[in-house]
Amino acid sequence: RYHNFNGPYFKKDTEEEVKAYIEKLRARLSQSDKENIATKIPTLISNEENDLLGEVNWYWKSKETNWLEVGLVIFDEKDWGKGFGYLALKLWISKIFEEYPSLVRVGLSTWSGNIGMLKLAEKLGLHKEAEYKKARIVDGDYYDSVSFGILKEDWQKDN
Repeated sequence: RYHNFNGPYFKKDTEEEVKAYIEKLRARLSQSDKENIATKIPTLISNEENDLLGEVNWYWKSKETNWLEVGLVIFDEKDWGKGFGYLALKLWISKIFEEYPSLVRVGLSTWSGNIGMLKLAEKLGLHKEAEYKKARIVDGDYYDSVSFGILKEDWQKDN
């Protein structure tokens, strides 16, 4: 079901592909003992019982200008709205700024149909910077692509 919100305008993986991917993530998580679990997070999101809840990621938007984008997926709808995404992205953005000292900004892009992600970006203090009208098609309907961002100095001042 998470695919319905996480880029539903892209090719949908088969159920087998999704299961294989989640098992690959579980294997990564289980290779670590309890004390070292923090080294796996925030690339993997896990609760105290070590259940795999989702993942965070990043990619270069423009390496030449020190700008990257972050993303988040919480796999099961029952885990949405519980603060896992907020905590994971907050830790993730802080970690990225620490690990890449030359990084100037972090962005996050979503689509106007993903209300939860829109609210999460705002709650994290990211600023809406662009809205591309009718840039995404989901189930035959057009939606906007929405981009958020934050400068390193603003993130560090508020976090």
